[in-house]
Amino acid sequence: MQDKHFFNNLDKLISVNGITIDRPKGTPHPRYPEYIYPMDYGYINNTTSGDGHGIDVWVGSLDSKSVTGVIVAVDLLKRDSEIKVLVSCSGEEINIALHKANDGDMSGILIKRMGQ
Repeated sequence: MQDKHFFNNLDKLISVNGITIDRPKGTPHPRYPEYIYPMDYGYINNTTSGDGHGIDVWVGSLDSKSVTGVIVAVDLLKRDSEIKVLVSCSGEEINIALHKANDGDMSGILIKRMGQ
């Protein structure tokens, strides 16, 4: 059984701190211009992830502003691991983010919020 407290705590973290979108949909990655962001991408303000920056988020198109899932990713090139929180993502958008998390030297698994 999935622990709903995990997702409720992520919802709370976002509602209290907000999200900054620093890589809007359709823009190229700052260091890898061939990589175009298929959805808004950013981070949760006032948080720290494994890479020392804010916790990453993919933001989708649903009206609900709740967490729809989490991707746990491992990057062999950077030699790190971190989570990518999916916010307001449809099923198709979840698949897009998961595909991006399994591109090149990265691999990721999805933990989807039940009932979403």
